Amino acid sequence: MSYAFCFPGQGAQEVGMGRALYDSFPAAKDVFDEADDALSMKLTEIIFRGPEEDLKRTAVTQPAIMTVSIAALRSLELGLGVKLAPAFGAGHSLGEYTALVASGVLSFRDAVALVHKRGAWMQEAAPEGVGAMAAIIGLEADDVVAVCASVAPHMECQAANFNAPSQVVISGRVEFVEKAIAAAREKGAKKVVMLNVSAPFHSRLMMPAAEKLRAQFATYRWQDPQWPIVCNVNASPLTSAETIRKALFEQTYSPVRWADSVVRMADEGVDAFLELGPGEVLSGLNKRCRKGLRLMAAGTPETLERMAAVLVNAA
Repeated sequence: MSYAFCFPGQGAQEVGMGRALYDSFPAAKDVFDEADDALSMKLTEIIFRGPEEDLKRTAVTQPAIMTVSIAALRSLELGLGVKLAPAFGAGHSLGEYTALVASGVLSFRDAVALVHKRGAWMQEAAPEGVGAMAAIIGLEADDVVAVCASVAPHMECQAANFNAPSQVVISGRVEFVEKAIAAAREKGAKKVVMLNVSAPFHSRLMMPAAEKLRAQFATYRWQDPQWPIVCNVNASPLTSAETIRKALFEQTYSPVRWADSVVRMADEGVDAFLELGPGEVLSGLNKRCRKGLRLMAAGTPETLERMAAVLVNAA
């Protein structure tokens, strides 16, 4: 079995996530404690107890999801004794940063502090109410791109997440997103869902955040990955810290090409996609990207034990 680790992005959060890991595995508790210390805040308390409005703040959501995902990974590796040997690592948006921690590119301490800043800078780049995001379902990717170009020729609205066949998220200024929605419906979109997000992620409005991130990158120590990282920007496997930093900068304001990433890994021989962290969002997308894949999602002791058994048997 050839497998890839996948890590979720913003939107997977829920109050109470990761609590069972914290209670069951000392390795997971260490991750939560390190996050609290790195951020000088009671992140764990917000994750476990809320309130939900605090957890949904972008600067909190991003380190919170990373913390739970890495707690799951450490529980699998250190708590259950599984030797990690994925063919690739990948993550959706924020999850790409988590994939870097998993593969040793960044320390968890540095990465959790970085995504805390990333969340704050993304929110600052487009104050609440300026931007919006919407999922367009039932149109092919090229049609969504054409719709955005027709209503926003200067990229005031653009395709932001190519999540799965016939599911593309658009992002940009509110008024242009609304125009694109109307045009998409006229073109035959089956469904349009406005996303409950606080900023227009992966759009040109995020350029100020990208510049701040690039400057921040220089303050951390980067290593080449232990296994290739399939990046969001072009769905290519990256094997050097230098190319990863460049891709992360571009990722801030560029589309997430998740569907292409899954197809690329499958074409490279990956037949199992293992999602670590809260929820099962990526597993739901992955099954639509390529038929016949083995999919597992683990964010609790029970699901991790099942995943561990599969990996041990495969080894």
